[in-house]
Amino acid sequence: MFCSFLFLNKYDMRRQTHEVKIGKLRIGGQNKVAVQSMTTCSTMDTEGCIEQCIRIIEAGADLVRLTTQGTREAENLRHIKAGLVARGYGDTPLCADVHFNPNVADVAATIVEKVRINPGNYVDPARQFKQLEYTDEEYQAELKRLDERFCHFLDICREHGTAIRIGVNHGSLSDRIMSRYGDTPSGIVESCMEFLRICEREHFPDVVVSIKASNTVVMVQSVRLLCQEMEREGMDYPLHLGVTEAGEGEDGRLKSAVGMGGLLIDGIGDTIRVSLSEEPENEIPVAQSILQAARVQMSKTEFISCPGCGRTLYDLQDTIRRVKSAVQERAKHNPRYNTLKIAIMGCIVNGPGEMADADYGYVGAARGKISLYRNKECVEKNIPEEEAVEKLFQLIESDEA
Repeated sequence: MFCSFLFLNKYDMRRQTHEVKIGKLRIGGQNKVAVQSMTTCSTMDTEGCIEQCIRIIEAGADLVRLTTQGTREAENLRHIKAGLVARGYGDTPLCADVHFNPNVADVAATIVEKVRINPGNYVDPARQFKQLEYTDEEYQAELKRLDERFCHFLDICREHGTAIRIGVNHGSLSDRIMSRYGDTPSGIVESCMEFLRICEREHFPDVVVSIKASNTVVMVQSVRLLCQEMEREGMDYPLHLGVTEAGEGEDGRLKSAVGMGGLLIDGIGDTIRVSLSEEPENEIPVAQSILQAARVQMSKTEFISCPGCGRTLYDLQDTIRRVKSAVQERAKHNPRYNTLKIAIMGCIVNGPGEMADADYGYVGAARGKISLYRNKECVEKNIPEEEAVEKLFQLIESDEA
């Protein structure tokens, strides 16, 4: 096993991490997995960014990231933040996304709650995709330069209570790292560990780490290797998961689920971002669905239903539609529905056994007859189909009384 885990319940084995403070948000430790997204309009468009941030927050995000290309954009974060505070959205922290210019990161750290830097271009020059050769002395000199510049940034963050994300991208590893490690998960991990070792030495704990790739296999292998390396060096930094450039539509959603799902099931991941080529607020429900499918946290009713077969004793698809529609209406006034698992099963073969994880079950008992279950217990048998959906909701709501 790659990581140490803390057993919380039968579905949730979380990798042990320390808590990171990002304004009023807490990531890691025993906190829920935070969901985030990123604005797509120019950071100089103050009103556009405010409106987009609000849509992202109202969709359910815990944090919003904004690209911060230069000092002008970093300074304008102050106006965006003030606008959000004025409209009542000031509790959601902002993260500045900085590449290529450490001076921009310094400015942003005095304004927003979190700054993301990319090890591949923070101090190392932009990658030129050239095979460079470094002597040991030259390599160490570059590390010393990185160390000095990064420590200056950490001092600013410490003074202002600013958290950071060390965000490695597979596609932007520096030529220096590539010269020693090649285009490998080991190189991706080492790019991150160089910065984490400095954070450890400088006793700077408010750090979240990410390793992203558009290739889900590289992303998963690299994250697991990072967990192993952090554990070996006694580190427990929380992890940000994401498949970068996942795409859009069904492809982007499936790719994101494949990349993050197995890691989340294994307890790895403290915050996630689904990267879709769509409006950013569209990413939030996808992230919540991935967390729910991985049984990390529930945000809506979960429906467990069989695919149907020749044994199905009623119109399965129509019943699922009717139950879902009714649940959506009831959930607006009763948040308990967002914690429930409801099974809709075509016959007794897929009944009590296959739906054992459900809180309530609707099971075909005979042609036109339905039986209702609470957990594994049958509580009402052979109800006429035309009455069964309403009886199901009567059962659910009677348990609240």
